[in-house]
Amino acid sequence: MTWVRRWGISIASLALGLATLFVFRRGLPHVAWIVGYLLLLWLVFAVLAEARAPLEERGRGFVVGAAEYTIQTLYHNLLLFVLPAYWASATLDSPNALFLGGVAAGALVTAVDPLYGGLARAFRWVRHTFLGFSILAALNVALPLVGVRPGAALLGSAILAGLSMAPAFRLRGQVGWPRAVALAAAVSVALTVAVWFGRVAVPPAPLFLAAKQAARDVQALVPVEPIAASVPAATVAEWGGGLAAYTAVHAPAGLREPIHHVWWKNGHVIARVHLSPVLGGRAQGFRTWSRKTDLGMPLAGDYAVDVRTASGQLIGRLRFRIVG
Repeated sequence: MTWVRRWGISIASLALGLATLFVFRRGLPHVAWIVGYLLLLWLVFAVLAEARAPLEERGRGFVVGAAEYTIQTLYHNLLLFVLPAYWASATLDSPNALFLGGVAAGALVTAVDPLYGGLARAFRWVRHTFLGFSILAALNVALPLVGVRPGAALLGSAILAGLSMAPAFRLRGQVGWPRAVALAAAVSVALTVAVWFGRVAVPPAPLFLAAKQAARDVQALVPVEPIAASVPAATVAEWGGGLAAYTAVHAPAGLREPIHHVWWKNGHVIARVHLSPVLGGRAQGFRTWSRKTDLGMPLAGDYAVDVRTASGQLIGRLRFRIVG
């Protein structure tokens, strides 16, 4: 029974989170789910911020504990809910894998009740950080689903995440709402600036690469003579010394986002190609391509083609090698 009391809530929270993950992957209308989770999370957090001191004075600590467990479970479910979108969108050998790691770590920490409880009791800022991060991560996925471009969605998410921190600054009623809102506004500005300059570390979820292929050419949006991970330099020379990069970007219906290809050779940028804006809604992804006709001599080397949004966020990366 001691083990059940200590770990029972953690197991139940993990089970609920996995159920949430299943619902997400079943393709249900997750925008409504995300918004519902966010509203419930903020409402419970705000009510607890106001009622904590009176409840503790009346000896109603169990009510405070129940509310904290509810908030913890909402954190866990919300982060696990958006984790598949970030997993699909992140490029593991790029800086945006750090944000994916943060979402996964947050979902894991909130699943282990003794760990989260110990951190939250020892460091009050942990609860507040989870609130802001959860709202930022969730809105960054939800807003593009209703047609907001990724760059604007990221900024809007940061602004709203900062403003949502107002109840956290109430300090059990010791700080008035005007001052709490002013402090939250300052956090919002700082967070927005930080997120914008660090946007390369945030995956543009829910956009992701549905397909990618290097080929001799692309005709009628179909790769011609696609290559595997590597191709001989002699073959590329026979093709005229150039190659094409074909990518299909999956995006939500109603979203229109300009993208561009950045060609790399041995770690150096050799071309930037602006492409037609992605039009969301196609299950197989919006197909587009670019061609580099002069790869430079010698042809042999390690190549990569980054697919980036207008704001510079990395959607995905195509890698291939030309061998001598």
